[in-house]
Amino acid sequence: MLAGGDVIGIAHAQETDDTPTKAQPELPRETLTIIGRDGVKHVFSVELAAKPRQQRVGEMFRTSVPADRGMIFVWPYPQQSDMWMENTLVPLDIVFIGTDGRISSISENAVPQSLARISSHGPVRATLELQGGLTEKLGIRVGDKVESNALAAIAG
Repeated sequence: MLAGGDVIGIAHAQETDDTPTKAQPELPRETLTIIGRDGVKHVFSVELAAKPRQQRVGEMFRTSVPADRGMIFVWPYPQQSDMWMENTLVPLDIVFIGTDGRISSISENAVPQSLARISSHGPVRATLELQGGLTEKLGIRVGDKVESNALAAIAG
């Protein structure tokens, strides 16, 4: 699906000879809540892509992403996050989470199979993938607060 990290990480991911050929097994889940400016809470069960290989494979080869699910990529330090949709079969909303725990940018309905780089355009602490079109449908916007144990562990 999408791969992220700094440019060195992307180059390394593309050069390895263990190119993903199938969806990865489901990863451990965390509860993640997005709180809008109006106080409305949107709760998701997200897979935690913690290891480099998990992050590189992401949502690749999966045929659906349920509306209440997703995947979070927590980076080891704040960095630009560059993602792509190689071998990703469904559209995704890519949500970039800043060091303050708020959404810094959103790329809606990323095109399946595209190799176009989807960038955070600056350092972020994590990247969240949700079902394509869901952020618009739910009214999730830049500036909304994101809460998750995965983010709390890195903030402290």
